[in-house]
Amino acid sequence: MTDNSYVVLWERCLKIIADNVQEATFNTFFQSIRPVKFEDGTLTLGVPSPFVCEYLEEHYLDLLRNVIYRNFGTGTRLIYRVLTDKEHKKTQQWESDRASLAVKQKPIIQDGNKAPKAMPMPAVQDLDPRLNPKYNFENFIEGLSNKLSRTAGEAVAQSPAKTSFNPLFVYGPSGVGKTHLVNAIGTRIKEIYPEKRVLYVSAHLFYVQYTNSVRENTVNDFINFYQSIDVLIIDDVQEFATYTKTQNTFFHIFNHLHQTGKQLILTSDRSPVMLQGMEDRLLTRFKWGLIAEMERPNVELRKSILRDKVRRDGLKFPEKVIEYIAENVDESVRDLEGIVISLMAHSTVYNRNVDIEMAERVVKKSVRMVERKPLEVPDVLEKVCEHYGVDTASVYSKARKREIVQVRQIAMFLAKKHTDASSAKIGKLVGKRDHATVLHACKIVGAQLEVDKNFRSEIEELESKLYKR
Repeated sequence: MTDNSYVVLWERCLKIIADNVQEATFNTFFQSIRPVKFEDGTLTLGVPSPFVCEYLEEHYLDLLRNVIYRNFGTGTRLIYRVLTDKEHKKTQQWESDRASLAVKQKPIIQDGNKAPKAMPMPAVQDLDPRLNPKYNFENFIEGLSNKLSRTAGEAVAQSPAKTSFNPLFVYGPSGVGKTHLVNAIGTRIKEIYPEKRVLYVSAHLFYVQYTNSVRENTVNDFINFYQSIDVLIIDDVQEFATYTKTQNTFFHIFNHLHQTGKQLILTSDRSPVMLQGMEDRLLTRFKWGLIAEMERPNVELRKSILRDKVRRDGLKFPEKVIEYIAENVDESVRDLEGIVISLMAHSTVYNRNVDIEMAERVVKKSVRMVERKPLEVPDVLEKVCEHYGVDTASVYSKARKREIVQVRQIAMFLAKKHTDASSAKIGKLVGKRDHATVLHACKIVGAQLEVDKNFRSEIEELESKLYKR
């Protein structure tokens, strides 16, 4: 491409845009845009103000990307160079949203409580999948804590209902990216298979829709609608707990979809064995496919997430600032993104560059600082013994009393789950046993968790005490 050929290509883009928007809109938001450069598949456009940039992203992103792909090539990245200070001619670069074109951006309806109309069935193109196109694989940062979930998600997206991951059950604490991942799966499916009926819905909304259908005597329509879906994504299924009738209805929908070769994707804040108030027959079906855990991101993944967020927002943070935030903010990805937004606001208001001093001040005010050390096997053993009123010395003895054996097995199970220690090390530190004993203990405890609700409650209570020092 010649030095100024990108200018000609942008002029072609403007002609297409002018044919697709009103004249007043074109004059206000597009005419003042200037092409700055086109290098390595990235087009940089000069935009006169942050307001214009935000307006374009919110209302005309699909149009912009379509015309840019047509003239500059599919996959072209879009960067805005925004004039933020006219007096001093300061600019800032923002990366365009990587939202998928396969899913139309619609306002997020918080209380869409009415059940979907099932008769007549809406055509595929008329069915709102309720996906957020901003959540895609391109901006989902991979690390050890989410590698299995992401890999499985991409396999499902390529071949929905054709893998053994059906259902795909993703669980983990709040803020680790479960909603992002399942939206990315749904969005990719719509890109590859636009004819498929994909639907993302929260468990709470499903419950509200169901109760409305009962009240309006339209339960059959409700069930018929959900049984017509090709890819059903239910977020936060733990919210079905105690709602027996909703669970029964979902059970029948689940069975129908699974038996007719449709894909189910579920998320929860805990694994199936830890779900309380859920019908056993439903829990059994949750385990038919793959159960994938998403853990809180480790330090390296947090750094990667921060670097990506900073880059996409067109900011520049010193590496020391990135490292400080990553080492001290470990609760969730949302917390990391919130810190970046806070730093950007402080930098703008006080007209200062982001530095380590500003980062320390913002982090201390915004989130709880990381104070705990990683759990070690002796910590777990101490908490378990304390909970059951057992002397740790008795765990090391050769006693075969039932209560001592159970304490030893539970300590091994929790140590395996909550520490990075190997089975051999756990066996050595918990009763001087070998790794085979540890594996046997984990199997025994896991099996009991699946069938004994009281035992599950007890273990959950124990786990809540592990990090209390």
